[in-house]
Amino acid sequence: MLFKIDTKEKFHVITIQEAHLAANMTAELENCLVSNLEKDVKNVVLNLEAVASVDVAIGELLVQTQQRFYENSHSFVICNLQAPVEAALDKENLLELMNVTPTESEAWDIVQMEEIEREFFGEDPEGLES
Repeated sequence: MLFKIDTKEKFHVITIQEAHLAANMTAELENCLVSNLEKDVKNVVLNLEAVASVDVAIGELLVQTQQRFYENSHSFVICNLQAPVEAALDKENLLELMNVTPTESEAWDIVQMEEIEREFFGEDPEGLES
């Protein structure tokens, strides 16, 4: 699987450079994404601009990966979905579970806002009852 990683101050932008993400790519994609949880910069913006189609297994992996990031108090935002990919994910009721923005710039904004929330509320912004 071809991808490019661009490291910013608070996040990595991972740009997938494949037209189709097939089910047999899930392990490689998962490794690429989840390995960021062990780095100093743990937030990820996943740019799918070049991706024209995805298998359902990829969509399910993206939902699980996003959940894993948020459980570890890190951001995971997907951006630049092409219409066919968006439609395929929506058909499987996966799109509504994802943190998706139309542009990479908006994804950066979300990551930065979530970082501010985590700093303001501590490591667990939803754990106000503690």
